[in-house]
Amino acid sequence: MKSRPTRFPQHTAPLSISRLIEGDTFAERMGQMSAAIARRAYELFEARGSEDGHDWQDWFRAESELLAPVLVKVAETDQELHVRAEVPGFTDKDVEVRVEPRRLIICGKKQQTSEQEKGKAGSRVERSDEIVRVVDLPHEIDPDKVRATLENEMLTITLPKVNPSTKTPVGIKAA
Repeated sequence: MKSRPTRFPQHTAPLSISRLIEGDTFAERMGQMSAAIARRAYELFEARGSEDGHDWQDWFRAESELLAPVLVKVAETDQELHVRAEVPGFTDKDVEVRVEPRRLIICGKKQQTSEQEKGKAGSRVERSDEIVRVVDLPHEIDPDKVRATLENEMLTITLPKVNPSTKTPVGIKAA
């Protein structure tokens, strides 16, 4: 398999993992983001003449306009869950990973600045890209033992299970 050229420097330093705590700035930021999506969804609702029955369509369209998509794959072993998420253009300083016993939240924000010249006057355009992906986990994990790394725009997260299933062989007796 051919490897594709990397547009951004490789980051292999572990990312910091945080627990979700009510009242911290992350919770406030998530609330603001949800409110922005709700406002945009309502604008879409009004633009359609306030026609009922398209709530989810409006919400998903608003979400897609405000947030970049994050493709996620979840794999499982007896001991751990493994999550791989594509975060193109984001560095380890742009991405934040939050965990709860049954939930993983990947979010990130990056600022891009470009300068354009028009005649003698120049203009500066700033653009913000944001990602948010909430993954409900199929097993309870230990938030204190989660590990995450970012390399070649791929975020890899290892989530150890709290009570990994142990397979106990059952003896069969002849009747």
